[in-house]
Amino acid sequence: MKIIPRENAENYSLPLPIFKSLHIANAISKEGKEFDVLVGLDKKYVDQMRELSASEGDTDLQNFTGDRKRFVEGTYEYWYKKNRSIFALIHKQNDDLAAIIWFGPKPLGKKSPKFGINETEISEGERDMKSEWHTISFRSYPKYRGKGLMKSFSQFAIGLYKSHLPNAKLWTGTDDRNAAFIRLITDLGFSVDEESSDLGAHWLILKKI
Repeated sequence: MKIIPRENAENYSLPLPIFKSLHIANAISKEGKEFDVLVGLDKKYVDQMRELSASEGDTDLQNFTGDRKRFVEGTYEYWYKKNRSIFALIHKQNDDLAAIIWFGPKPLGKKSPKFGINETEISEGERDMKSEWHTISFRSYPKYRGKGLMKSFSQFAIGLYKSHLPNAKLWTGTDDRNAAFIRLITDLGFSVDEESSDLGAHWLILKKI
């Protein structure tokens, strides 16, 4: 996929105010499909994300992520208080949320809601944008999986996030049975951190400094 940053796009700092969204680039897939690249989500796309997170038919998302607990049982508003920065890929013709990538400060190795972690309190390490470690998470949704979109989108989003926060060290956690995600993240230069992982609970940590 080819991504073309928009000329004269509005300047911004991260994280954006909640529900603010900016169109920062255009993209075209190998199949010729056109997409908008956004930083931030407005309420319309947050509603789409909640609906997608609730889909029992998306077994990969339900088995390998905590998005149902995060966005359906919980709230986007609460999650966003953790200084999250979110990028989105929107199919131009259908106005569909095709994929998202988010970042934010989070202590290295802290488990996600999928692993039974109680997220009723936000730690100081999840509020401080100057924290050493920042998490990254990726989601592509069923109609747009396997289309060769995520690697280029991920590289673009990582480059932008690092341009705003050059000292941030990135890590991600996933279920160690999530083979597609692990292939993507290793292709992006992340490597396994065995010390921070909990393989008995299938919690695998990969990091990139």
